[in-house]
Amino acid sequence: MGFLKRLWGYIAQLFKTTAERAMDPEIEIEQAISEARKRDQELRNQAAKVVAHRVQLESKIEKAAENVGEAREMAKKAILKAEESTQAGDAEGAEKWTRTAQSLAMKLQASESNLDSLKGQYQTSMEQAEKAKSAVSQNALRVQELAARRLELLGTLEQAKMQESVNKAVTSMSATLEDEVPSLERVEEKIAARKASAMAHAELREATPEGAESELREAVSLAKADDKLAELKAELGLA
Repeated sequence: MGFLKRLWGYIAQLFKTTAERAMDPEIEIEQAISEARKRDQELRNQAAKVVAHRVQLESKIEKAAENVGEAREMAKKAILKAEESTQAGDAEGAEKWTRTAQSLAMKLQASESNLDSLKGQYQTSMEQAEKAKSAVSQNALRVQELAARRLELLGTLEQAKMQESVNKAVTSMSATLEDEVPSLERVEEKIAARKASAMAHAELREATPEGAESELREAVSLAKADDKLAELKAELGLA
């Protein structure tokens, strides 16, 4: 079991290494900037929801404040009506308006409680919205930096490709020259080899009877030539 696990780990690492080597740097750069832009858009969408929630709370707070004001005014009017009915000796009217004033007071209390709760939520939403906008701003700057870095990396990559192309051309030229054009050292070696071979054959020839005979004949020919030269000088009266 342990061996299979190690073998699988080796195969996985080998595959990962091979895949990384096979990846085109230009494609990796484009993938990185594309992923960054995708995350930026996702962050913007989330931030928009946070800001929209704050805007919705503003509308709810405005409506809740209106409800509080209305409930307060209505409760006051009911209180006044109850007071008027009491002074007029209208016990039934006074009871009716008193119950109405109590109902409106409860509504006012509920409206004020709702308004306070909305204000608390709004305070939190404002902080969240500011953080969201700050995050969007920082991430946008990061994307701009990545875009600038992308241009720089693409330029460097292009230079690297050009240099690789030049290196291949130089290597190809060197290989061609070595294969097709003989160097002076090799020519010199060939000449020296031919000279040594000729001298060796001459030396071997001199060591044979045929070589000795040839040398003797050459000596005789030189002697006869000397005699003939002396004869010619005598005919000319030269010592």
